[in-house]
Amino acid sequence: MSTTENEKTACPFCSLPPDRVIARDGPCIAFRDGFPVSPGHTLLIPLRHVASFRDLAPDEWAALHRLAKRLAADLLAADPSVRGFNFGLNDGACAGQSVFHCHAHLIPRRDGDHPHPRGGVRAVIPGKADYRP
Repeated sequence: MSTTENEKTACPFCSLPPDRVIARDGPCIAFRDGFPVSPGHTLLIPLRHVASFRDLAPDEWAALHRLAKRLAADLLAADPSVRGFNFGLNDGACAGQSVFHCHAHLIPRRDGDHPHPRGGVRAVIPGKADYRP
């Protein structure tokens, strides 16, 4: 998918100040979410402006994966209260994407940060998180 210069200019991730970047792996960077849902909430993006994960090149996918693994390990080492992660992305407006530059969320989770965490990402559809019989 072709990206116009106007889309790049309006994109907050394409104009991210360099001091926000906390890690880099080839064609991808990571930075802390400006509106974190938990301490350490991190966004991982390709430097190339594409809206969807479906437009990522294989090297971008691989770099995103490596960054996620490395940053998760760093968060676990720095904060013993981190017990798990939600890792994912929103692709398209109906899926909740609000910045149309592909980005993955790495969200550290801690015991007790939600009263009923079972179902995890299934909760994006109301009533679907609790699927127990």
